[in-house]
Amino acid sequence: MVVLAADQLAKYLALENLPYQEPVEVLGDFLSFYLTRNPGAAFSLGEGVTWIFTIALAAVAGVIVWLAATRVRSRLWAVALGLLLGGVLGNLTDRLFRDPGFAVGHVVDFINTPWMWFFPGMSPAIYNIADIFIVCDMIAIALLVLVGVHMDGTRDSGRKDREGGRKDDEETLLGADGDQFAPGGAVAGFGSEFPVADADAGIPADERGLPPLSESEQLEVEEEAEREAEEYEAEPEPRRPGRDAEI
Repeated sequence: MVVLAADQLAKYLALENLPYQEPVEVLGDFLSFYLTRNPGAAFSLGEGVTWIFTIALAAVAGVIVWLAATRVRSRLWAVALGLLLGGVLGNLTDRLFRDPGFAVGHVVDFINTPWMWFFPGMSPAIYNIADIFIVCDMIAIALLVLVGVHMDGTRDSGRKDREGGRKDDEETLLGADGDQFAPGGAVAGFGSEFPVADADAGIPADERGLPPLSESEQLEVEEEAEREAEEYEAEPEPRRPGRDAEI
């Protein structure tokens, strides 16, 4: 509302005090006032289809209001979108209520910066307060996206876990190492279509829930298993279970 009021007040003062389409120097070649009416977009493009810009501005305003009501939980996004909405409504007000008629009104422009031009051979843009807020807030929104600030207030902080370099708030269905369950157990709702292996299968009941073996303990277990296997192979054939049945 502040941006809309400032824009309309500035346009009122310009219409009341500035000569039409005559330059008024303010700061030499850096800044001057040049009152004009623009039926098109930037650089007077699309002058014959003013109604299209009216619809476009109304659509943008509607989207901003919808986002503010349903998505935005971040104060930074709220401020940026609020200022952008003020600029959009400033020019939309001109389109709706200024001459030559409803929905085809011409936007009042009066700020001229001769040093600011975008393409060779094209005259510098003449703009208004609403245009300043629209451009600046589009840049601010782009920066919010680049730095990872989301509308819901969350941020891409870039924090990594100690093992895989993933963000702390990322959890996969297979867990941190890709070969175990996510915190909380298996995925709920998969049912019989996607059966999940029993994590305790093959572990004696009195050993379930014990902490995992250390590296040295694991090596001892493997060595013991190898010794038992060698002793088993070295045993006489009659002592091997199942040999008599096979014979």
